[in-house]
Amino acid sequence: MAQIEKAATQRHIPGSDTAPPSQPYRSSPVFTEATLPLALQHDHRTKRGVWGVIRVLEGALLYCLEDGSPPRILLPGRPGIVRPDEPHHVELMGPMRMRVDFFDHEPTLLEDG
Repeated sequence: MAQIEKAATQRHIPGSDTAPPSQPYRSSPVFTEATLPLALQHDHRTKRGVWGVIRVLEGALLYCLEDGSPPRILLPGRPGIVRPDEPHHVELMGPMRMRVDFFDHEPTLLEDG
């Protein structure tokens, strides 16, 4: 996720009051099946204290945790939660658009945004 964090389009200082708690402090660019970084398709993890929300905007994406749990299909309105320092990767299933939102606390997903 370091590559996504470097390419982030929105910035916030964790612990500051510049973004409401329900808002990400940073968001990745929107990726397509053609622009999804290879680093995200291989095992990686967020930094300590950083939560991620993988949001599929169009299409579908397979979200795989390295803890042995079954892969999960992510769809628009059905995001994937990435816990801090949790090894994971995503796999393409066809055409798609997605982004990752980053939080400095466990996100509450009342609605997909």
